[in-house]
Amino acid sequence: MPDFKSIADEIAGEIAGGALRSGQKLLPLREFAYRRGIAPSTAARVYRELKRRGLTAGEIGRGTFVLNAPPRTDPPLVDPSVGLIDLELVASWPEGCEALLRSSLRRWAASPSSEAALRPISVAGTPQFREIAAAFLARAKWLPDPAKILFAGNGRQAIAAALSTLAKPGERVGIEAITYPVVKGIAERLGVTLVPLDLDEQGVSAEAAREAHQSTRLSAVYFQPTLHSPLGVSMSDLRRREWARLLTDTGIMAIEDGIYTFLAPEVLPLAALAPDQVIYVDSLSKRVSPGLTVGLLVAPRSLVQSLSVTLRAGAWSAAGASVALGCHWMNSGDAQIVMERKRADALARQALAREILGADRLCADSRALHAWLPLPEPWRGESFAAQALRRGIAVTPGEAFAVSPGYAPGAVRLALGSPGLEALGSALQTLRDMIGEGMEHHEVE
Repeated sequence: MPDFKSIADEIAGEIAGGALRSGQKLLPLREFAYRRGIAPSTAARVYRELKRRGLTAGEIGRGTFVLNAPPRTDPPLVDPSVGLIDLELVASWPEGCEALLRSSLRRWAASPSSEAALRPISVAGTPQFREIAAAFLARAKWLPDPAKILFAGNGRQAIAAALSTLAKPGERVGIEAITYPVVKGIAERLGVTLVPLDLDEQGVSAEAAREAHQSTRLSAVYFQPTLHSPLGVSMSDLRRREWARLLTDTGIMAIEDGIYTFLAPEVLPLAALAPDQVIYVDSLSKRVSPGLTVGLLVAPRSLVQSLSVTLRAGAWSAAGASVALGCHWMNSGDAQIVMERKRADALARQALAREILGADRLCADSRALHAWLPLPEPWRGESFAAQALRRGIAVTPGEAFAVSPGYAPGAVRLALGSPGLEALGSALQTLRDMIGEGMEHHEVE
C-alpha cells in the first residue's frame, strides 16, 4: 500500500497536470479514504501534506480547495517586460512628491539642524522633536501631550512594543477577526493569545470585547478604528465613545493603530476620548514615504516609562537620522503637502476601482488606498490570488487577514496606490474578467 507521501505526490501531479484546477474542491476526507482504500488517518496526513506544500487550503465547514493550477498556455495579459503589477503593498507616491522631498532633503542637509542626525538619540527623542511630532499628529479637539510622545523604528515596531508592554506571554488580547497580518506574527513571537472579535460595518464593537473580557480577562485590545485594513470600515463617533466608556469601566488597555488616519483627518482618534487607556500608534511610512519608517507612539502618562524600557529592550528604537529627517519634514510643511496629494490620489483611484469593478461589488471607503473585493463562487481568496499572479498581478488573499485559521473569507484585498493609473486600470479590468470567467465556468458545471 502506498504511503501518504506517495499519494500526496500523485495528487500534486494531478494539480500540476491540470486534472485538478485552481479553486476545485477535493473530496471530503472520509470519502477520499474510502475511494483510495486507505485509513482516514492516512487520508488526513495526505491532506496535511498537500497543505504543507502550499497546494491546497482547508476551510472549516467548506472543505479543502486546490490553490495551484497548471501554467497558462495562452499569452499573459501583462507584458512580462513591464513586470508585476503590485496590488499588495498599500503605498502611494503621487506625481511631484519625490521632487518635493528631494529638494527638502537638500535644504535640510545644508542646515545646522541636520547635525542632530549624527548624535545618539533616545526613544523619547528631544523636547523639540516631541513638540514637532505632537503638533503633526494633532487635529481638531486633539493635541497630544509632547511628554507622551515616543519614537520607534517603524510602525510595526511601535505595535510590537505596545503589545509587549501590555500583555505578558500567555495572556489574551482582543483583536478584529479580520486584521493586519503582521500583528498575528508579532503576537505569536511574544507568546500572546489573540482573541478574534466579530466585525460589522463599523469595525469591532465594544460589546464584542466586553463579552470576551467577561468570559476570560483580556489584557488589551488591538484595532484599527479608522479605514480598517483590509475592510476599509471606520467607527462612528458613537461607537468610539462606547469604546471609551468600556475601556474606562473595565481598565482594558487598547492599541489604536492610526496608520491610515491621515487620509481622514477630520476623524477624532479614540486616544482623544480615553487618553489614559489608549496607546496610539502611527508612522511616517504611509503618510510621507515608505523609505522613512519612523514609528510614532502617544502613550498614557502611566505607561511612558515602561513603554520606553520595552522599546529599548526590544531594539525597537528609531535611528537619530530618521527621527531628525522626519521631524524636518513634519515641521517644514512638506509632509502636509505630500499627505494632501495622497488624499486626492486615493479619491481618484477609488473612483477608478468603482468604475471598473462596480461600486456594488467593492467594500471600500472612498478615502482609502485599499479596497476589499468579495469573490463569488467558485472563487476562494487564495485560488484567485494564485490565478491573478499568473496574469502578472499581485493581490492579497483574504485568508492572510483571518485571525482564526479556519475562517477563510472568500475575498482579496486590493492595494490601489502603488501602480500608475493606467497600469491600475489594466489590472482591475483583468481581475474583473477573471471573476466573470470563474462565474461562467461555475454555471456550466
